[in-house]
Amino acid sequence: MSGNGEEARPSRTGVRGRVLFVGTSLTAGLGLDPSEAYPAIIAEKIDSAGLPFAVVNAGVSGETSSGALRRIDWLLREPVDVVVLETGANDGLRAVPVATLRANIEAIVDRVRRARPEARVLLVQMEALPNFGPDYTSGFREVYPEVAAETGVTLVPFLLDGVAGQPALNQPDGIHPTAEGARIVAATIWETLGPVLEARAAALDAAAGIQ
Repeated sequence: MSGNGEEARPSRTGVRGRVLFVGTSLTAGLGLDPSEAYPAIIAEKIDSAGLPFAVVNAGVSGETSSGALRRIDWLLREPVDVVVLETGANDGLRAVPVATLRANIEAIVDRVRRARPEARVLLVQMEALPNFGPDYTSGFREVYPEVAAETGVTLVPFLLDGVAGQPALNQPDGIHPTAEGARIVAATIWETLGPVLEARAAALDAAAGIQ
């Protein structure tokens, strides 16, 4: 999978919808085989659940929230049912002002809703390292639940919950998950995404007159 929007294999029930993962190297699966990146694992979960969705991994290594904002219109050229937005990791590493991060995320959500008003948006909680002080760290953390509350998008727990700070679950750089770590990340996201896809599949069935 790549930032160019390569699709995973479709559900065995036939593809009627798409899940778009917008993210950084954490989503792209830096250092892993494409099949080991967490969006690919989620594609397997979708297939196992018999849900009618294909997965598009649009993760790009090194991307900030400003970069995601510049890309989002292009990514939305094709229909999409759910957008999973993982952004901010590189903002935190570069001490991008919290206000800039917030404005970019809000603008991305707005672009999605303008282009694809029926799409659900899931915003993934990210955290900043403590290097830049407690005020920056706490301000960074608060952006995500606050934007979710203000815009009505669905907040996903911290992407690296249970993985960050665990040497055995991270590659030598201490930042990017191993294949095992990616499976934990996928499980974290699936806990929120799975029910969203079930509801969307039911809506698609109803629209198509499928009992």
